[in-house]
Amino acid sequence: MSDAMKEREPALFPCMRVRSAPMVAFQDGRGVSGIRHPFPERPYMTSNKQRGFSLLELLITVAIGLTIAGITFIAMMPLYNRNHVDSAYDTTLMALRNSRQLAITQSHQYFVNFNPSGFPAGTIQVTYQPPAVNGVLPAIQQVTTYTLPPDISFAVMGGFPANAPDAFGSGITAIDFGQGLGAGSLTYVCFMPDGSAQDNLGNYNSGVVYLSRTADPTIYNARAVTVWGSTGRVRGWRLNQQSGAPIWAQQ
Repeated sequence: MSDAMKEREPALFPCMRVRSAPMVAFQDGRGVSGIRHPFPERPYMTSNKQRGFSLLELLITVAIGLTIAGITFIAMMPLYNRNHVDSAYDTTLMALRNSRQLAITQSHQYFVNFNPSGFPAGTIQVTYQPPAVNGVLPAIQQVTTYTLPPDISFAVMGGFPANAPDAFGSGITAIDFGQGLGAGSLTYVCFMPDGSAQDNLGNYNSGVVYLSRTADPTIYNARAVTVWGSTGRVRGWRLNQQSGAPIWAQQ
């Protein structure tokens, strides 16, 4: 290569690296005039839709939610109260039926006491009589206790029909065992190894116990449980309305 060509070669490459003035101005955020743009790096404008919720909108939403919650609570209260009565009813049935079964399988006398002395109202106490030792009966021993929900009690309410469940009594005594014995109402029943229900003297002990939520405006949530003395059969009852009048119906 000639010396003349070598001398012209360096002049070509510097020309290729030269940027025009307008291009440099735009890359620096300036226009052709050289004045810098006030927002050179802002890619887009912020939309008003990205502001979120206003305080008024939030308060309206909370108010609607509280209103719905209040309506739901009021609508659910009757069901909640009815569930308490059902729970007390199931507990009473279980205490009586389990005690009868234990009396049969273990050949002991099992007592079911309603509102026993020394316990809070709404208590069911189960006790049993151990067999005699050398002709002497040991003291009665407690097996367990059950407690009704605090708003449920063994009680009757005004408007109960005089035709009581299984025709035991007249619907005016909450715990009404000892039917036909002529000794007044008893508050206990004793299950024997043969499955029958008796009193302390060996008489067949039939009767009924009522469960109510006395704060209810209606009597139709009440329940009843009966025991037949000769067989020890335990049955559950509820109040229905027939021809506008209350009537006990077996469950």
